[in-house]
Amino acid sequence: MKQEENNILEGIVRVTGSGVGYFPVPNAENDLEIQPENLSGALNRDRVKVESLHTEILGRMQAKVVDIIERHKTAFVGTLEKADEGFFLVPDDKRMYRDIFVPEDKVLKAKEGDKVQVRLTLWPDTSKSPKGEVIRVIGRAGEHNAEMLGIVYESGFEVDFPAEVEQEAQAWKEKYKQEDMLKDRKDFRETTTFTIDPADAKDFDDALSFKILPNGGCEIGIHIADVSHFVVEKTELDREARNRGTSIYLVDRTIPMLPEILSNDLCSLNANEPKYAFSAVFVIDKEAKVKERWFGKTLIKSDKRFTYEEAQEIMDQDKGIFAEELKTLNALAKKLREERFRNGAIDFETDEVKFELDDLGKPIRVYKKARKDTQKLIEEFMLLANREVATHMHTANDKNSRAAFVYRIHDAPDREKIVNLATFVKALGFELKNKDGETTGSDIARMLSSVGGTPAEMLIKTAAIRSMSKAIYSTSNIGHFGLAFEYYTHFTSPIRRYPDLMVHRLLLRFLLNGKIEQDEIIKYQRLCDDSSERELEAAEAERASIKYKQVEYMQEHIGEEFDAIVSGVSEWGIYVEEINTKAEGMVKLRDMKDDFYELNEKLYAIVGKKTGKKYSLGDKIRVKLVASDPERKTLDFQFV
Repeated sequence: MKQEENNILEGIVRVTGSGVGYFPVPNAENDLEIQPENLSGALNRDRVKVESLHTEILGRMQAKVVDIIERHKTAFVGTLEKADEGFFLVPDDKRMYRDIFVPEDKVLKAKEGDKVQVRLTLWPDTSKSPKGEVIRVIGRAGEHNAEMLGIVYESGFEVDFPAEVEQEAQAWKEKYKQEDMLKDRKDFRETTTFTIDPADAKDFDDALSFKILPNGGCEIGIHIADVSHFVVEKTELDREARNRGTSIYLVDRTIPMLPEILSNDLCSLNANEPKYAFSAVFVIDKEAKVKERWFGKTLIKSDKRFTYEEAQEIMDQDKGIFAEELKTLNALAKKLREERFRNGAIDFETDEVKFELDDLGKPIRVYKKARKDTQKLIEEFMLLANREVATHMHTANDKNSRAAFVYRIHDAPDREKIVNLATFVKALGFELKNKDGETTGSDIARMLSSVGGTPAEMLIKTAAIRSMSKAIYSTSNIGHFGLAFEYYTHFTSPIRRYPDLMVHRLLLRFLLNGKIEQDEIIKYQRLCDDSSERELEAAEAERASIKYKQVEYMQEHIGEEFDAIVSGVSEWGIYVEEINTKAEGMVKLRDMKDDFYELNEKLYAIVGKKTGKKYSLGDKIRVKLVASDPERKTLDFQFV
């Protein structure tokens, strides 16, 4: 955000489903509020110029949009409804606060009730609906495939790859067969190597190798798919990967960053096949201290593809293929984890919801997936590789401290948010140590440890996550608050994240040339900003697919009773989260007939005026589901 003359501010506006905008102002306690009539047609995440109106509504300073500099997006997904002289698109994204009018001759072959994507074409009078044209017919609204595709397109991603990108990928298939696979690579094919991934994984971008050394220590290799060998700068493959920025993981499918020929075949570290890798190899002692490190291009061959469950069973029974290697790696991973937490890392582990779908994509079971030691094992060694690569590059670049590199950074949380979090946890009977909103990772970790096993655990963890700064990519290193690392990057997932691909390129250039030019800072910072934005959009799509399936699943259970907890309170209702599916819905205050209930903000509670009956955050409750609306992704409950 930047300030101009005459108190005109430039930045990104956020718009709610009610059509009210909020504009952040540096060092101000509250954002500027923009009423619908003062948005001047600005939409969520548009870059705008705003001017303060020097008036307040309910304590909020008011402003108006005076110029829209850049639209965040101009295409919206929704359902077509018939009107007298054409159609209206009812947008899926409720932050698009106006329906879009589509003339009869601009609907392609879409019919009423179709899920479509519409591009804005004209908006002369912002007090009325804008005009648009259908650019894609997705399917029938409410059908599984149409809804999932709609989420992808609404988030600004594409499903299919352009023909020229597929052709480039296909050309690599033939070229790869002719290559000298050991050229400029260290041979690790004889070293014990394996992958450990989810049972449904289709691409394998990391493998571990293990060797016991004569001195009793271990050589552990963290081998990462060498995507940069295939995806070369200034090619169509690279342009497409950069535009996508990341793969997206929906409930039922993956929308990959790279064509399948690369992601599932050439780049994937499939078992019993020689594969190109970019490796971080460490000599580690029995206390999990790194004694030596080496980075470079390798040729590996995975001896075994483990699922998390298979590897866990071998560790639990202490017998089976590579049992000793897994046991040693697990012991070292636990020591690495303990060291992180001693240094102030925060454990934000939360329940992951998984779905079992029938042949039509309908959810027939929702369950919480337990995290196994094998997952934590892999995570610790990936964190180690990411930390060591960043440390190596930062240290090596020290004399030329502004040389280009891509860090994964996580700033300390905003003080005001920490004050609010401390007040929140205190209302639930716990304490977060802080001084005027200044806190440490250790303080937050202690607070989270104190709530472990209590009914409020997941609620407080969620609130703590929301109070944190967002982790982003940057060429300027400030460390990673949540992990308690001074230096951190993303090196370990180049099949599915573009920043990891950038890190591979920069690390290789440094290893070969000894330096990276300062004049590339601007280029890489722009790529970092784009990648951070794409990551947010992908996360939104993933959350939307989960929410849709939760609501769709619950539709079959209207009238049933559930155990839940109070997950939020507002002036209009009580948010409740069902225990098993983690599906969230609302009990509307207007439906609570036994008393007149009001919000008590200080107590984080809804309180009855006559009876004093209170519903507080974290309370265990019994509710009945009375309505489910997949289109709006909402659930309505009543107290039993």
